[in-house]
Amino acid sequence: MKKCFAFFLLFFSAVMFSQEDAWIYFKDKPSAQQFLDNPSQMLSSRALERRTNQSIALDLTDVPIEKNYVDQIKSATGISVLARSKWLNALHIKGTQTNIIALQSLSFVDKIVFANKTLNTTSKKANPNKVLKTVNKLETAIDYSYGNSGNQIQMLNGQVLHQKDYTGSGKIIAVLDAGFPGVNTAQPFANLQANNRILGGYDFVNRNTNFYTGDDHGTLVLSTMGGYKENALVGTAPDASYYLFITEDDTSENPIEESLWVEAAEKADSLGVDIITTSLGYFEFDKAGESHTYSDMNGSTTFISRGAEIAFSRGIIVVASAGNEGRTAEPHVGAPADAISVITVGSVDSSKTKSSFSSIGPSYDNRIKPDVMAQGSGTVVSDELGNIGTSNGTSFSCPVLAGMIACLWQAFPTKTNKEIRQMILESSDRYTTPDNNYGYGIPNFGATLGFENFAIASNFSVFPNPAKTIVSFMIPQSDYDASVVIYSVLGQRIIEKQITNQNPFLSVENLNSGLYFYTFDSESLHKTGKIIKQ
Repeated sequence: MKKCFAFFLLFFSAVMFSQEDAWIYFKDKPSAQQFLDNPSQMLSSRALERRTNQSIALDLTDVPIEKNYVDQIKSATGISVLARSKWLNALHIKGTQTNIIALQSLSFVDKIVFANKTLNTTSKKANPNKVLKTVNKLETAIDYSYGNSGNQIQMLNGQVLHQKDYTGSGKIIAVLDAGFPGVNTAQPFANLQANNRILGGYDFVNRNTNFYTGDDHGTLVLSTMGGYKENALVGTAPDASYYLFITEDDTSENPIEESLWVEAAEKADSLGVDIITTSLGYFEFDKAGESHTYSDMNGSTTFISRGAEIAFSRGIIVVASAGNEGRTAEPHVGAPADAISVITVGSVDSSKTKSSFSSIGPSYDNRIKPDVMAQGSGTVVSDELGNIGTSNGTSFSCPVLAGMIACLWQAFPTKTNKEIRQMILESSDRYTTPDNNYGYGIPNFGATLGFENFAIASNFSVFPNPAKTIVSFMIPQSDYDASVVIYSVLGQRIIEKQITNQNPFLSVENLNSGLYFYTFDSESLHKTGKIIKQ
């Protein structure tokens, strides 16, 4: 009997005094007008310029959390404040269930959400599946000495942007990852260091300014964008500038990592970054009851995905790895890849075939995910010692694409983040027939330059349409060579033909009457549309 009683006391003690993670949300921001009247107290001049350029007004979301509220929570019995988010007007706290629930009595508290869903809600870091090895030099016919990294750039037709000197200059990318050792010492990053393109960073996990530490996953990620070693590795955005933020604790999986990510995203926003790239994903956590379920992957449930959506609403493009769970019992994308506006990147191999590990869609609310694909199998990277090798995972297809986005935005500096995102989707090879393995497909960044030549784009014509026998594809350009593909309404590829300005005709005589889709791809223009066969 004594043993049973002792067991009960032990169990009762564990339940009552175990430390829990929770988010505490506040009702308002009493000092909001003071900050809205003085925007420079919230955002840097570059951040304000980004907002102005995209006609995004300041609002309550931009205002910091009320300091008095934070102070009262900090002084509450048994409560530790681990992170904060002005965007969500919330603190990430830790304490016993009893002490946390007691905070609900404070008049300014709106609600409390426990990370442990059994008490009232989230992941597994996308495994980078690192495999470093040497590979044979890839022979290329381009001007840049891409070396082995040529394929991951050419697949996206990114060399067209690079050859026109769009290499990311003037754009700022924030990398949110697990660590960046060697970025200050390894040769492939010397170009970034010598040109002061590492603008700063922070270790949110350990709360210090030493970000050249931690797991080297972030180092590998950065190398796909900013790395430069002639004839071996050229990143997709070698002339962009970077902030490096550690938000992932590589030793464990806990909900605090989502909160640290949002905190870092807010910092990135305040510094005026253009792009956030993150090769982290959350689905499972170490502690029972805290993991997400597929039903949470609706773009509006998890803390991190809500933060990612707000980042996009501030004019930032957010790029996220789809995840490496494609071969598991739960193959769907995690958070923040499920967010509506996030550009979620899956992985293909060098021949454009989906990598078996690449997580799939749809999101729980049945949206297309991933959004696009890039090379994540055999991606060329640099490790912290400067060794050039390959690595596998959507952890690497994501930054490969993020770097190209920086180059594209450099080419179109007046475009909004929404417009750039749409350009990328429309340039992709499955845009008219997306699915939940490839999304909209592989973007063609060279083709996006067709948007720049408005005379060509505005005078593009397909006639006659409706058509009975022959369709002509015409653009006002003296010489062009283009690929035209005709699809059925079910997405089946029916006709594929190369046409030129001398022979711009395509026969549709053998098609049944009805509606069809087409894609037109030349070096200067990418167009999609409909054809009606009479």
